[in-house]
Amino acid sequence: MPVTPAPAERLQRYAQLAVRVGANVQPGQEVFLRADLEHAPIAEAIAEEAYRAGAFRVTVEFQDARVRRSALEHAPLEALTSAPEWMLARLRELDEAGAALISLTGNADPHAFDGLPAERVSAVPLNLAQESRRVTLGGRVTWTILAAPNPGWAGAVFGEPDVERLWAAVGVAMRLDEDDVVAAWREQHRKLSGRAGALTALGLDAVRYRGEGTDLTVGLVPGCVWTGGGLTRDDGLTYMPNLPTEEVFTSPDRSRADGTIRLTRPLVMPRAGAVVEGLVVEFAGGRIVDVTADSGVDLVRAELDTDEGARSLGEVSLVDGSSRVRAAGVVFHDTLFDENAGCHVAWGQAFPFAVAGGMDKSSEQLAALGLNTSSVHTDVVVGGPGVDVDGILPDGGVVPIIVDDRWAPEFA
Repeated sequence: MPVTPAPAERLQRYAQLAVRVGANVQPGQEVFLRADLEHAPIAEAIAEEAYRAGAFRVTVEFQDARVRRSALEHAPLEALTSAPEWMLARLRELDEAGAALISLTGNADPHAFDGLPAERVSAVPLNLAQESRRVTLGGRVTWTILAAPNPGWAGAVFGEPDVERLWAAVGVAMRLDEDDVVAAWREQHRKLSGRAGALTALGLDAVRYRGEGTDLTVGLVPGCVWTGGGLTRDDGLTYMPNLPTEEVFTSPDRSRADGTIRLTRPLVMPRAGAVVEGLVVEFAGGRIVDVTADSGVDLVRAELDTDEGARSLGEVSLVDGSSRVRAAGVVFHDTLFDENAGCHVAWGQAFPFAVAGGMDKSSEQLAALGLNTSSVHTDVVVGGPGVDVDGILPDGGVVPIIVDDRWAPEFA
């Protein structure tokens, strides 16, 4: 029978998920944890659980949105678009050590950057983004991202700082009501991995999303590999980068996307924390050529101008109506959760493991295969009731994948 854990047990279960399933911390492993100040109780529980798992050392870096706002208001643009060498060196050291990297989301101050110019809020330290991408996709570290309920995040979701109500919703999405939450997530890993294998075996040439306001066809690279559930480090150690996860995904050919998408969930801009409502995105020849929205469109346009790859897709993803995130019944205003409520696509950086042997290929080789490169990666939800997804075979044949908001029988 499902159980409703008490707060202390709930926190322990959450920490177990982060350590035992997400980052899969091993005895003797270095652990680096990044969190906001408001995430401290959950960060402390994760550090304790990591040491129980045998971590050699746990380092916690706390961040503060108010300090970030000061930088956005006053620092020169050069400081906002580059990182000092010591930050890059730290990433390289963690990579060489085969560390476990854990990040907490859950915006504690959704209005921290209100009133600031979009181009400054969207500024990215390009050298740090590139080094972080190299490390997290390089196959030597394990890493995971999960959210930390807090009053500010609860306020964004419910209009009041009801943290217990937020925990209840998060608990549904994260399977905290299961008797054995670690076993439940290992079963989820198995199920998603099976779907990914079935899609890879099809050898699809493209996928097509169709629904009200959406008709987008995205071409895939030859021999693309679909992923679901988790990743595997070079030495065979498995881990789950995103918790929760309900998706099966791959990276498309950056030059083959044509049509229009209308978002079915609001987009929360990753850096700004601002909500974009009613976003419509038009693609032609693999590039985003127009965006409109009821609110927040300037932030989207600023991000799309970040670099050359920001206007091309780096991910196509499939999620059906059985999603635990959907079952929670709320819009989380957090991409980590909301992207798992329905099928989605992402503009920006692609995944090297989307092609066979991709982890061993250079960025130039991956680009030659059609994969995108960017310092951004922004997921937008286009799926839900009324949106179907078809796979298109190289001979033009059509394979239904998501029908009436459910996986077709051969993938269920």
